[in-house]
Amino acid sequence: MARSIQVTVTAEERSQLEAISRSRSLPHGLVRRARIVLGSADGIGTNELADQHQVSRPTVSLWRKRWCESGLAGLHSEMRPGRPRSIDDERVAELITTVLDNKPKATTHWSVRSLATETGLSPTSVHRYIRLFGLQPHRSKSFKLSNDPFFVEKVRDIVGLYLNPPENALVLCVDEKSQCQALERTQPVLPMGLGYVEGITHDYVRHGTTTLFAALDAANGEVIAQCKKRHRHQEFLAFLGHIDKNVPPDLDVHLICDNYATHKHPKVRAWLARRPRYHMHYTPTYASWLNQVERWFGLITQQAIRRGSFKSVPDLVSRIKRYTEHYNLTARPFVWTATADSILAKIERLCKVIGGTQH
Repeated sequence: MARSIQVTVTAEERSQLEAISRSRSLPHGLVRRARIVLGSADGIGTNELADQHQVSRPTVSLWRKRWCESGLAGLHSEMRPGRPRSIDDERVAELITTVLDNKPKATTHWSVRSLATETGLSPTSVHRYIRLFGLQPHRSKSFKLSNDPFFVEKVRDIVGLYLNPPENALVLCVDEKSQCQALERTQPVLPMGLGYVEGITHDYVRHGTTTLFAALDAANGEVIAQCKKRHRHQEFLAFLGHIDKNVPPDLDVHLICDNYATHKHPKVRAWLARRPRYHMHYTPTYASWLNQVERWFGLITQQAIRRGSFKSVPDLVSRIKRYTEHYNLTARPFVWTATADSILAKIERLCKVIGGTQH
C-alpha cells in the first residue's frame, strides 16, 4: 500500500491557509483545498478528510502532494489546455487602431459590423475586443470649456465652500429652472404590466409654463423652492426675500449662482448691499455644473415632471410643491469629493487632447 504523504506547515503558512479557509469571496475550491491541507497538517486521516469535505480519497491525496511540491502556489488551479488563439496580437492592434484613428467613409462612426467588414474579423470577435478595451464608437458625450478669465479663482472659491464651508454661515446653491411645461397627454397612460412597460402618448396639450426657483442647502440637502410665472429680476428679488424669511437671521449666507443677467441686475445688487450678511459667488461661464442645485433639478425633472401629465399650470405647481416637501423629509446633502486641483488637472488634460488653450 502507498504510504500517506506527511504534510507540514510553518506558522506563516498556517496563518495564510487559515485566512483562505475563512474567506467568503475566494473560489470555493481554493477554500476547500486550504482546509484539506490544514486538516492533513493536524493529523486527520485521508478517509475522514474525504468524508468531511465530500471529495474522493485520490482528491485528498492530490492536494497533499501538490502542497508538498509547490506550497501555497500548488493549491491554485493549473492552466488547462484549450483551443489556441485564432486572432494574433497584430490583428487586435489593427482593430484598435482602426477604431481610434480612422473614420468610416460614409458614416460618422463605426459599428460592430462595419468594423468587421473593414478588418476581416467576425462581428463576434470585434464585439468581444472592443468591450475588452472599453471602446464605444457608437456613443459620444458633450462638453464645453469655460472661457471665463477668472475660471481658476472661481473654481477654487466655490469648491472651497463645499469642502471647507465657513463657520456660522449657510451655503445655498441658487438657480431657476425656467420653462417647466404643464403638458397633458392626449390619451390616458397605459399602466405597466407583466412583460411590458408603462406607455404614454408622444403628443400632448401644452397648458403653459412656470419657473421653479430653488435654493439647495449644501450642508443638509434641504431645498427652499418657489414657482413663479416669469424669471425676471423682480421674481428673483421676491425669491431672495423668501430665502431671507426662511434662514436663521444670525447666520451669514453664501449664495452660489450662475451668470444669468437677472442675478446681476442693479436692483439685485442694491438688495444685497443693504444686507451685508449675504455674499454672492458666481460660477464661471459655461460651468453651471459647479452649482449643486442643478443636480436637484435633474432629480425633480426625472422623478416628478418628465413623465407627468398635468391639466393646468397650478396642477404642475402643486406637484412640484408636493415633491419638494416630500424630498425635504429625508433630504441628504450631495457628497462633493472633487478638489479644485483635481478639476483643474482634468481640464488641463482635456485641453491637451483637443489642442485648445489651457485655462
